[in-house]
Amino acid sequence: MTLRLTDDETAALRRRAEQESRSMQEVARQAVREYVENHSRSELLDAVLDTELPRYAEALERLGQ
Repeated sequence: MTLRLTDDETAALRRRAEQESRSMQEVARQAVREYVENHSRSELLDAVLDTELPRYAEALERLGQ
């Protein structure tokens, strides 16, 4: 895989890596892991809500009154 960044993105990544005393690769890999993890959680939550929310719609409606 090749990751092409703009000059600004490269500079920002370099600064972040220097601030953390880590390599640019380490910082980028962590960012990818966090992105995938966060989006996976979001998709799981959406799926649960899609299936469970209708089950409790009446009760939630009554609570809102």
